[in-house]
Amino acid sequence: MPLDAPDLDDLLKGHLNDQQEMEDQLEGEEDALPVGRFADRELSWLAFNQRVIEQAEDQNLPLLERAWFLAIFASNLDEFFMVRVAGLKRRIATGMAVTAASGLTPRQVMEGIAIKAHELTERHARVFQEDVQPRLAEEGISILHHDELDGAEKKRLEKFFRQQIFPVLTPLAVDPAHPFPYISGLSLNLAVVVRNPSTGKESFARVKVPPLFPRFIAVDAHGVPRRPEEIASDETQGASFVPIEEIIAAHLEQLFPGMEVVEHHTFRVTRNEDLEVEEDDAENLLKALEKELLRRRFGNAVRL
Repeated sequence: MPLDAPDLDDLLKGHLNDQQEMEDQLEGEEDALPVGRFADRELSWLAFNQRVIEQAEDQNLPLLERAWFLAIFASNLDEFFMVRVAGLKRRIATGMAVTAASGLTPRQVMEGIAIKAHELTERHARVFQEDVQPRLAEEGISILHHDELDGAEKKRLEKFFRQQIFPVLTPLAVDPAHPFPYISGLSLNLAVVVRNPSTGKESFARVKVPPLFPRFIAVDAHGVPRRPEEIASDETQGASFVPIEEIIAAHLEQLFPGMEVVEHHTFRVTRNEDLEVEEDDAENLLKALEKELLRRRFGNAVRL
């Protein structure tokens, strides 16, 4: 005899019961998982850059490799702020930012980035100043401040400044007739406050360090200043390297004749250089990229 066909209602009830059991099982597994099981995308990147510093702290690595890791860390952090932090700030400003899978809100992520970035930056400076820089000096590579040079070396540097650096400097004052100048991203600048001795009025000016010069000017064993690439490998012993911004700062009175230099500080601005091109919406991708690359030059400041 043929078997009776199964009742449709019984099949549906069985299927629903199985599905409910699976859902209950999944809910139980989710409840057992830790709340913070997902790492935040931005904070995990900072953790990666922390490992770069750890390489610089490794005493078993060659000294120049450790110095190179310090430079890599600084370059990585610049790019992180130009792209990752800039993009996060843009999403917050436009209301497009949502809570990440890590459970952190965008503002919590920004607070975490600020705390961790400051911590890593201080660690980076400490490794260089207390460990790498003294070790470099022991090997004959001395990085000195301008005040640490002797009188003869300062005189030669002043001549070098007048002949090569001074002609390409353009100080820009800020007053009602001259609005605040545009500060290009990652450019090194001096903020200067000068006072008119006759009226006592103070003014602000900005001096951009020319990018055509290296960051350090070498002073060889004979006290002669030169570009670092002009010193042969057998002449590095006994040579000193002075930051170019300190050389400019030591001769600011030549840039502002008749004025008193009250104070000066070095600063740099990091700007938004994240690309925002919607490939599906752009009719001409090449033109869209050209427009976006031009916008990057004038992106919003994200770090000072």
